Amino acid sequence: MPNVSLTPELERFAADCVASGRYSNVSEVARAALRMLREAEEERRGFLTMLAAAEAEGVADGFAGADAVAAELDAVIAGAEKR
Repeated sequence: MPNVSLTPELERFAADCVASGRYSNVSEVARAALRMLREAEEERRGFLTMLAAAEAEGVADGFAGADAVAAELDAVIAGAEKR
């Protein structure tokens, strides 16, 4: 695997993590960061999958989309303002 270039800010952060004693070296910091990124990406993919399923369910059940709801709210507000 190639070496990784870090910004000065990230280099300082990694060094501070090592200095804190929590990590033995910068490689451990990088591995921990990549594990966290992988977990975040897995959660993101799961969320997007759930969102797509919910949208498909709503479409199948005939639920109104966001644009339709916004238009209905605009109409209600306009009607209330006329009173």
